[in-house]
Amino acid sequence: MYFSFIVPVFNRPDEVEELLKSLSQQNYHEDFEVVIVEDGSTVPCHEVVKKYEGKLFISYFSKPNSGPGDSRNFGMKHAMGSYFLILDSDCILPEHYLASVDKNLKADYVDCFGGPDNAHDSFSSVQKAINFTMTSFLTTGGVRGGTEKIGKFQPRSFNMGLSKKAFEVSGGFGNIHPGEDPDLAIRLWQLGYKTKLFSDCYVFHKRRIDFNKFYKQVNKFGKARPILDSWYPKYSKITFWAPSLFLLGMVVSALLYLFGFTIPVKVLVAYFLILFWIASTETMSLWIGFLSVFAAFFQFLGYGIGFLSSFIKVRMLKQKPEAAFPELFFKK
Repeated sequence: MYFSFIVPVFNRPDEVEELLKSLSQQNYHEDFEVVIVEDGSTVPCHEVVKKYEGKLFISYFSKPNSGPGDSRNFGMKHAMGSYFLILDSDCILPEHYLASVDKNLKADYVDCFGGPDNAHDSFSSVQKAINFTMTSFLTTGGVRGGTEKIGKFQPRSFNMGLSKKAFEVSGGFGNIHPGEDPDLAIRLWQLGYKTKLFSDCYVFHKRRIDFNKFYKQVNKFGKARPILDSWYPKYSKITFWAPSLFLLGMVVSALLYLFGFTIPVKVLVAYFLILFWIASTETMSLWIGFLSVFAAFFQFLGYGIGFLSSFIKVRMLKQKPEAAFPELFFKK
């Protein structure tokens, strides 16, 4: 099995430097390819790539901007491998990553897998807090954090494996973003392919570096979910409503508090205190625990508002997703 890493890049040469360094330090003993796809960047990473040409087998491409999904498809079309490992450019790999992938595929082969993410020691406190929130069982991140509790696992494209055969049959990623990864997973299921979580094949994922960018990101996640539910109603789940219901619960609790009903607010305070304690314990930092409370709030707020606005426009008013939320769709 010959692996090709597929990495779309948009104006992030510093992140590519860290990713390529971690790829050059893999303890995997077979050859592999790294495909870098510059997606219309105005700050290209070509000079960074040149530094690693003697350490890694790198294929470098530059193309007009068409979004990460289309850029991944472009990379897979030009890759030499029989199995593609898809990463975001803001990832750093532990040295055992590729060896772990190889071991898992040899033990229980699947044409598509996903792995969890973790926080690297070098990450900022905000990044570590966001990572905790995006992976904790206390929020919406349990499955992303490494447990497979909800039916079939939907791999995420920051850490995803896809066979060349599955790519060719499915056509790869669509033009929605975010949401292109669950869209692909569901289409693969419909084609008879299996997906699986490889819990020991984790990456260090930087995500967003401040709460404003994090809010915008999760808001788009929320908008994408009702669109996917409208495309694939069979795979819609009541649990997708959780952030929106939690947000509505916070609003109702605040209103009830004004009229002297304090129990709902006390329950919310208890929840955030528990989240603070667990985050502080897991990260061994009271400061990161404190920031995790804010990260969870922005996660529920951003996702909840995005989900509700999309549900109203797409599911209730029957607007076309491309017209209702053009910012979620790239033109190919």
